[in-house]
Amino acid sequence: MNVITKRHGTIYTIGINRPNARNAVNPETAAQLVQAFNEFETDPTLTAAVLHGIGGNFCAGFDLKELSSNATSLRIEPDVTKGPCPMGPSRMQFTKPVIAAVSGYAVAGGLELSLLADLRVVEKSATFGVFCRRFGVPLIDGGTVRLPKLIGLSRALDLILTGRPVGSQEAYEFGLANRIVPDGQGLQSAIELAEKISTFPPKCMLADRTSAYYSTFEASSFADAMQYEFNTGSEVLAEESVAGAKRFKDGEGRKGKL
Repeated sequence: MNVITKRHGTIYTIGINRPNARNAVNPETAAQLVQAFNEFETDPTLTAAVLHGIGGNFCAGFDLKELSSNATSLRIEPDVTKGPCPMGPSRMQFTKPVIAAVSGYAVAGGLELSLLADLRVVEKSATFGVFCRRFGVPLIDGGTVRLPKLIGLSRALDLILTGRPVGSQEAYEFGLANRIVPDGQGLQSAIELAEKISTFPPKCMLADRTSAYYSTFEASSFADAMQYEFNTGSEVLAEESVAGAKRFKDGEGRKGKL
């Protein structure tokens, strides 16, 4: 299997398993990634997913060696509302948190795959970059859409235009990396983060997450975004907020303790 999935309680890990190709994605791998994410999205017992690469690298992008020998291997659905991207799940949107555990190279399409996650836990020696710039391969898996929203247009263009490598510290300063961890600890740290997120009252957390995405990508105005936030938030007030207020009154969470 080019993609290996495992359950860790309510956490679902999705591992790209082509280490000899630095986990570059070919059509078979892309299809398996879509299947894995569909399984995660439709399973109500799973609360969060962790996407990672097996063997020391997150993902080196689309498999250009395979593309060079077989141009028909790149199947592209022109309608973005239908079918997958060349990298697989890049057009997908999720109702539950996804965390990327980034080690080694996360470049070209691999960078784009990391951007579909809510958070990126990055190992110290990891490298990001739009390396496909060097070979005339465009970003068609959401890189020009998600990256400017995530780190701002100026910094996004720095990566997109130059194709230069970006280490973990600079990625953290940009806001691309959310956590930096020692080499070899990315996956476990990401699982632990996913588990921690999953302990919070779920409807409230998911409503806030949904509202943040809506205001970033879909809202037509400030008023539209504010209305959406209120509508989604008000639905969980009676179900979780009252009980949470009682726990606070009883002393839970005092002095900022989680």
